[in-house]
Amino acid sequence: MQRFLAVLLFVFLAFLPVAGQAAQDDTRLPRLFAALKATQSPGWGKAIEREIIRIWNQSTDPQVNELMEKGLTNMAEDKTEDALDAFNALVKYAPNFAEGWAKRAMVEYLHGDYKASLADIDRTLKLEPRHFDALSERGEIELAQGEKALALKAFNATLDIDPYYDDLPGKVESLKKELAGGPN
Repeated sequence: MQRFLAVLLFVFLAFLPVAGQAAQDDTRLPRLFAALKATQSPGWGKAIEREIIRIWNQSTDPQVNELMEKGLTNMAEDKTEDALDAFNALVKYAPNFAEGWAKRAMVEYLHGDYKASLADIDRTLKLEPRHFDALSERGEIELAQGEKALALKAFNATLDIDPYYDDLPGKVESLKKELAGGPN
């Protein structure tokens, strides 16, 4: 019960707004990542994950927010070339905004440009080493390129940060068995 109350307190404190902070430098993120790792509830884990992503997508700079919104809207509408243009403009305008690099990496991945995507993932992780989306995407790229051991390493790094990330635990177990030569 005490552990549950501690996680609940972490989450409550993490959702309090902090003026002047945004993206990967937001002072709420350390508490959120601690709560994500500590919670025993997949439901809470997913809620915390969504809040982290919401913070990553924000900035105190209206131009950054406008470019991010434009890119995300274009992605949602399957206009990946327009999304790529928006994220190119974003990383040029705000090169220290990790989420701009992460989103551009995602579009590059969708285009099959794995080399460019991996370069942008590296930049994302340099700015925000806890970026579970970027780590998972690296794993997907490594898997697509037949690099199962590297994919497993990236997926394990993702789960070290976010134990509730998508269906990754099952994928990790399957990859472990495959690499060990056992049945899937």
